[in-house]
Amino acid sequence: MSSSAPQETGRQRLWSVDEHLADVLAAIRPLEPIELQLLDAQGCVLVEDVTVPVALPPFDNSSMDGYAVRVADVQGASEEFPAVLTVIGDVAAGSGELPTVGPGQSARIMTGAPLPPGAEAVVPVEWTDGGTGGGAASGMTPASAAPEGAAGEVRVHRAAEARAHVRARGSDVQAGDLALAAGTVLGPPQIALLAAIGRGTVRVRPRPRVVVLSTGSELVQPGEPLAAGTIYDSNSFALAAAARDAGAIAYRVGAVSDDADTLRATIEDQLIRADLLVTTGGVSVGAYDVVKEALTSVGGSGGSGGSGGSGEEDVQGGGVDFRKLAMQPGKPQGFGSIGPDHTPLLALPGNPVSSYVSFELFVRPAIRALMGLPDVNRPSVRAELKADKALGSPAGRRQFLRGKYDADSGTVSPVGGSGSHLIAALAHADSLMVVPEDVTSVEPGAELEVILLG
Repeated sequence: MSSSAPQETGRQRLWSVDEHLADVLAAIRPLEPIELQLLDAQGCVLVEDVTVPVALPPFDNSSMDGYAVRVADVQGASEEFPAVLTVIGDVAAGSGELPTVGPGQSARIMTGAPLPPGAEAVVPVEWTDGGTGGGAASGMTPASAAPEGAAGEVRVHRAAEARAHVRARGSDVQAGDLALAAGTVLGPPQIALLAAIGRGTVRVRPRPRVVVLSTGSELVQPGEPLAAGTIYDSNSFALAAAARDAGAIAYRVGAVSDDADTLRATIEDQLIRADLLVTTGGVSVGAYDVVKEALTSVGGSGGSGGSGGSGEEDVQGGGVDFRKLAMQPGKPQGFGSIGPDHTPLLALPGNPVSSYVSFELFVRPAIRALMGLPDVNRPSVRAELKADKALGSPAGRRQFLRGKYDADSGTVSPVGGSGSHLIAALAHADSLMVVPEDVTSVEPGAELEVILLG
């Protein structure tokens, strides 16, 4: 949907969802690359192409436990007329000096062990008697057992073609190949590949450090008893978990009371470990909207992207702009920068659903932008509304309703109502149904944009 110009609402203009997101992303710069150990780089974005220094595997090796043989020596072998070969030694994974397999000979070989000189194929142990002189074997005599336990010869009951059960040198990747391209997010398989080609460190953009603060004197931490008029702090847990899910390192700060000085001091203490600050609550027009009071009085209105303000180099940084958006839920929002390093700050509403929806629309893209990812938004699809009645939506507002998406049928069903306090409904939703600003009613069977949260 295209961005619309801010609308005027009295003395304060009304921002569109698209314009607010564009303002946030315009102020975000990807974090500077650093060199990290492999496990520390998990979840980070690679900033350089990585080429393969050595072929994988670096030598011909066996894909089975069995016997390394010459093809001619097992030609025509069968259960009735097995090929009888002299066993000249063992080849284990990591073996250095290798025995040479000559005519009529074989070597016991383990999975991953290098193919010895003279050998052309590997016959699995199940095709042999395991050197015991009996019938088909299911395993080998352990290397720690007495040598005579394996006897000096092995009977092979099946023929083998050249290169059978042999992993060729370079069959995975060749030296000089591109292993991973810049922009790759490093997950477990990518970490494994880097280790396999000998890379102990890698240059990446680090995972952003996101500090989450919730505000409100009524908030109690889970596990503590509730007093009259108090509720449990769920927002900070939800947003910290969402930040981790987006790829960040999240630090959750316990609820801050409704006191502007306390909030300013808390924010100042947290700046040392924050690439992004996220607050929830206190951004509307109430008498105890502490975030708005604290940050407005400190930094003033920062304007677009928080680039204005007083210019003082203390906790205020560039300033935070508090604005109203043409959306439901999540109308009140704050955005700007704070502190001497102008750390980005997003101030979200306090209602649980408003807070979470705002995170998905604005904070998650900011985190992904800090990581240097080109695609910062959740995937979206078009789906048919499956409902018993039409869904209403306020004129001039882009509404985001919780939904359950069925990929098989291409339908989406509403979950719970539109109230911004309905946490239980949010917990059972896997998507957000988007109702455009110019639509006030969506009939069953109509097509909607659906943002996938999973």
